Amino acid sequence: MAEYGEKELLSMIRKWMPKDRVPKKVRIKDTADFFRVDYDDVVVLGDVPYFVRNNEREGRFGIEDEPKFWVKRAINLLTGEVKILKWVFRERFNARIGSLVFECVRSPQKEARILELVKGRGEFMQGITVADSTGNPLRILDYIQGRTLSQNTIGLGNGHEDYFFDHFPIVLDEYLGIVEAIRFLHDSGEKHGDIRRDHLIKDASTGRYRWIDYDFNYRHGESRFAYDLFGLGNILVFLAGRGDVTTQRLLATDPAKLELLTSDDVNIVFHNRVANLRKIYPYIPARLNRILMHFSAGAQVYYETTLELLEDLGEAREEFERR
Repeated sequence: MAEYGEKELLSMIRKWMPKDRVPKKVRIKDTADFFRVDYDDVVVLGDVPYFVRNNEREGRFGIEDEPKFWVKRAINLLTGEVKILKWVFRERFNARIGSLVFECVRSPQKEARILELVKGRGEFMQGITVADSTGNPLRILDYIQGRTLSQNTIGLGNGHEDYFFDHFPIVLDEYLGIVEAIRFLHDSGEKHGDIRRDHLIKDASTGRYRWIDYDFNYRHGESRFAYDLFGLGNILVFLAGRGDVTTQRLLATDPAKLELLTSDDVNIVFHNRVANLRKIYPYIPARLNRILMHFSAGAQVYYETTLELLEDLGEAREEFERR
């Protein structure tokens, strides 16, 4: 393993950092415990020194800006590239979709496996896996400069109708590519495990959406890909609605539309989000709305595969071409 002296490391840091961001002293930290690795520390992984900057942030369950102490942004001191260092972190919780219950766990081994599977594919984040000082799989990920799907969608159009007719067809085409990427994972026997709109970043350098964060896994029964498909449905409803259409919002802005809804019209899990968007926006085509209703509390049939979803989406997309 390469050894670096403090003087050498400070020289490297000066090459990539502004003068006022260069620390007076540098500490090389062991990689066994991410809690002991902090701002301005250096860790050496695979003979490469990384200058740690800050913890990444988590948005799960609506908790914005929650620090993820096991995920740190860092500078590769040999190349100046920004990297994301992701330590092993154990987490477990249950998620329910209708009558289905999924036991979700973090699996760094799964993420390492998928990083190998998607190597070179532009629709996925890229990275490598190295062992920390205790032998656990630490992932070194390429930083993606860009905005999340939700950040890109909310500002499109001048109101929903303008958005839906002038922007949504292009958004739908992008969504088809997003689903195709997940189809590749499923066809390869893998699941994403944590499909959310903040796990899609439009790469500023390529203009393509890229999936990030593959380390969640879930135990499944007969519906192996149901949890992933539910996540894809949530994203589609969000895109079709130009954001979440909530019962609270309707109560404040359009109570007459709220009166039209029944308990079957809301999201199967998030009961304050409307899935039956055609009741709110009557110009949404019935064919597209039928797809949305697969993710409603009143759904009787669920999608089992990404192919089924893609086939229905293809038919819905044709309606926009005929307009």
